[in-house]
Amino acid sequence: MSIWYRPITLEELDRQSLGSMSEHLDIRFAEIGPDYLRASMPVDHRTVQPFGLLHGGASVTLAETLGSVGANCCVDGSRFYCVGQEINANHIRSARSGRVMGTARPIHLGARSHVWEIRIEDERGKLTCISRFTVAVVEAAQPKLLAEDKA
Repeated sequence: MSIWYRPITLEELDRQSLGSMSEHLDIRFAEIGPDYLRASMPVDHRTVQPFGLLHGGASVTLAETLGSVGANCCVDGSRFYCVGQEINANHIRSARSGRVMGTARPIHLGARSHVWEIRIEDERGKLTCISRFTVAVVEAAQPKLLAEDKA
């Protein structure tokens, strides 16, 4: 059984990323499963710290991107949207090159909040970072009625 509110495609997710930090960091959506979402990010001049290691902030950006996109794909976008409330990350192992792959899976999908776990691995499948991300599910603003429409 799928957790997604409606069918989604990798092309749609990549298109939505245009003009955002995700595009700048070359985050690419890679796989949509029945209960998970995957994306990769390069370990290069955009994502490393001065010592040549993957920057922890870049890992958190990948994690938050996956969690936010995943959460928003689980709700009716005409009625709700999801916004980040809290994120934590434990940096387990460094990465110096290649691409890292993040996999986001929900731990809790509630009516008002979601909790997502994001695991980031290097090209050898070694865990580099694990993150937990909480989002609020917010009602989309309803259009205001004009005075003459209220009658």
